[in-house]
Amino acid sequence: MEMYFCPLFSGSSGNALFCQYGNTRILIDAGRTGKQLDEALMSIGVDPSTLDALLITHEHSDHIDGAGVMARRHHIPVYATQETWEAMEKKLKKMPGDLIRTVQSGKSFWLGDIGVEPFSIPHDAADPVGYRLWGGQMSVSTATDLGVFTENVYSAIRGSTLVLLESNHDPELLRANPRYNAQLKARILGDHGHLSNAACAEALLRLIGAGTKHVVLGHLSPENNTPTLARNVSETAMIREDIRPGRDVELQVALRDEVSSIFRLKETD
Repeated sequence: MEMYFCPLFSGSSGNALFCQYGNTRILIDAGRTGKQLDEALMSIGVDPSTLDALLITHEHSDHIDGAGVMARRHHIPVYATQETWEAMEKKLKKMPGDLIRTVQSGKSFWLGDIGVEPFSIPHDAADPVGYRLWGGQMSVSTATDLGVFTENVYSAIRGSTLVLLESNHDPELLRANPRYNAQLKARILGDHGHLSNAACAEALLRLIGAGTKHVVLGHLSPENNTPTLARNVSETAMIREDIRPGRDVELQVALRDEVSSIFRLKETD
């Protein structure tokens, strides 16, 4: 049986990731309007009303903008930590009680055919988490909105078949950006901000060494990065370690404002 994964949107303007294994369909984050999310799902042949769950990583608007609308419109249960629920409750407006579900970092659970493992991430939110989703012997992990790639994150996602890993910015472009004030720059560069291209590349090497075969670079800044720059930094690090992109490991960049490729993972991956 195959496991399907597709970044619908990935970036500061909105995030939403689709995953399916067997008869279970999950959306991680819903950071665009309900209409945009519906259209993105239908573009890959998925009826939004067939989603089994919506997993929320944290309460920032680029991860929850359409969550309330999607949940109410299609009667989709929404999963988040208790602290995240408290932080986003007003933003989601009136949520039916039967759609509110609570998760806890480090405590795994099942959603139909998919195993779900939430894990803590270092970001400036109430209680942010990433998710590792299991389908058979395969797993897909999301690791974005990281100030640093901690040992906790590495332990949680090592050995994943596919990882969506943050490659948010080039520090020099960020520091030179006249539209960002000093406080915002410090936030992004801090230990609870976002992962740089270089930090992403080093994390990527560790994950590849632990068995990951598919890496998707995500959550790129529209002003302080480019897809080409992010990819080049990671590819250079891989080649330095005699890892050949496209042969040893599949490396792609998730699109910010449109649906990316669908990954079809098999047990042999």
